[in-house]
Amino acid sequence: MLISGFLAYLQNEKRYSPHTITAYKNDLAQFSLFLQNHFKIDFIVVEPAHVRSFMVSLLENKVRENAIGRKISTLRSFYKYLLREKQLQKNPMSLIKAPKVPKRLPVFIEETKMNALLDHDEIFNDSFSSQRDRMVLEILFGTGIRLAELLKLKDTDINIYEGTIKVMGKRSKERIIPIHSTLLEQLKAYLVLKAAQSFAGKSDYIVVTNTGGAAYPKLIYRIVHHYLSLISTQVKKSPHILRHSFATSLLNNGADLNAIKELLGHANLAATQVYTHNSVARLKSIYKQAHPKA
Repeated sequence: MLISGFLAYLQNEKRYSPHTITAYKNDLAQFSLFLQNHFKIDFIVVEPAHVRSFMVSLLENKVRENAIGRKISTLRSFYKYLLREKQLQKNPMSLIKAPKVPKRLPVFIEETKMNALLDHDEIFNDSFSSQRDRMVLEILFGTGIRLAELLKLKDTDINIYEGTIKVMGKRSKERIIPIHSTLLEQLKAYLVLKAAQSFAGKSDYIVVTNTGGAAYPKLIYRIVHHYLSLISTQVKKSPHILRHSFATSLLNNGADLNAIKELLGHANLAATQVYTHNSVARLKSIYKQAHPKA
């Protein structure tokens, strides 16, 4: 009951995404199982020592620091909720510190490589599936939207006259993203091609399967991984890499950090500032090559 009430609170009041709620649910289930197996207790009687023991167990099982940090964040939110609901008098998380997470720079694909891929007509043929794949890459790299946001995009979200696309982000926050003229023309041509397909049912989602059904995360992962493998040897080749690539390209070309924040749909500027590290690395490289005493 405690977990179900908390998850309902996240969904209805905090308006968290289904993906985030599932992650919270899994974290709490794991913690509950740990408490039962090691201490035979439930959430209400937890002490800081129990939480620290849980963290040690995670570290011993080679769980990464950032994953442990997320689980600790889940427990903080959960016990804060229980205090609000007067289910307990003392917060066991008040003395808990999450392990330090080493800073990792966002992985991205260079702008020149992405342009070479998307402009390479021999890679993409005239079939619907090939043009759909190309559209997936173009939208992700051209707008920086998240995977979940891409899957929600509908034909009506494109404003042809304004040259914009409407995106429903985290916590149902809507934002408008301008799209460049080339992408707009590609979208128009793709929608005509999609409408001409003899699908059993007509879907109003922009990205669909080969049979016209709603696209799903694994399909997008496969598409992105396949095509990025043609231009990059790096291990990570997920849709989120194209979000990083979008932001890094904008910053490297002089875009204002606050504008990038709005385009990405970040809640605060701190989440966007991580891309400045990539830009600084580029500036150092240019400085080293160009300065006579470098």
